[in-house]
Amino acid sequence: MAGKPSKVLLHFSADARLAAAAGGVARYFADAAGLDSETCFRLQTAVIAACKEAFRNFNDDNAKLEVTLQSFADRIEIGLTHQGESSPAIGLHTILGAVGAEDGKESFLSTLDRVQFETEGSSTTTRLTKFWGMAHKPS
Repeated sequence: MAGKPSKVLLHFSADARLAAAAGGVARYFADAAGLDSETCFRLQTAVIAACKEAFRNFNDDNAKLEVTLQSFADRIEIGLTHQGESSPAIGLHTILGAVGAEDGKESFLSTLDRVQFETEGSSTTTRLTKFWGMAHKPS
């Protein structure tokens, strides 16, 4: 992705309508990496669902969500970070099942290759990662 952004940092208040911005950036990175349109859509949808779940788990109306999206040569990483209590991070464990198979369809989150939960002090981060093979490596 030479000459194009490889890192985007977004700060959101607890408004679920803002989740589309993070999803749009994830889709942009996936498309720029050469992933097929279905995978781009599924990644976008997974990021939107993760942001919305984060907002649902906020206990404070003034809570903020920081979303960091980074594109690397072999992957896209999306970090969702907030201050306060929640374990695992932002309740993503609930959407891993809740967004799961409906009417025989695979979960949008199944497009992710790794989900990690991290805490540091009062900061909690959920990191979503999508890898791609050499055939999809950006030029």
